[in-house]
Amino acid sequence: MKSWISFLLPNDEYKEKKMLYFFSEGAVILFLSLIVMMICNKYFHLDVEIALLVAIAIFLFYVSGRYIVSGIEYTDISTERAYKKELKVISIRTIGFVVIYLVCYLIFINLPKNFNEWFEILSLLIGVSIIWFLSSYISLKRSYKKNKQLL
Repeated sequence: MKSWISFLLPNDEYKEKKMLYFFSEGAVILFLSLIVMMICNKYFHLDVEIALLVAIAIFLFYVSGRYIVSGIEYTDISTERAYKKELKVISIRTIGFVVIYLVCYLIFINLPKNFNEWFEILSLLIGVSIIWFLSSYISLKRSYKKNKQLL
């Protein structure tokens, strides 16, 4: 069945079904969190921007977290050699992201002028790259264990 959301779903039928479950679960959690925020708004003043940002973050973190932990991203990783090769690819991708982001930042935003500006940009970059690497690593590790059990 085709829908307007089909472009967000993978072509693999198993992955598509799992992703639909994740989106549905995230929607239910989003709905419940909005109800909780409406109730809390009677006792605490919540800004609309904060409430919407929290609701969007809850949905995105839930769906992303479920996808990472499910182990369905790397379907073809079932041997230790393929696992190590993909781990190298993840490492190179993360390092490539750091280099490209830093170069683009220096070209378009300009060179940071003091230590605080360097610290801000580097801490943001390191934080994002660590989160990206860990999420990819966890997904790879789960996929590898799951695929290894299927053999």
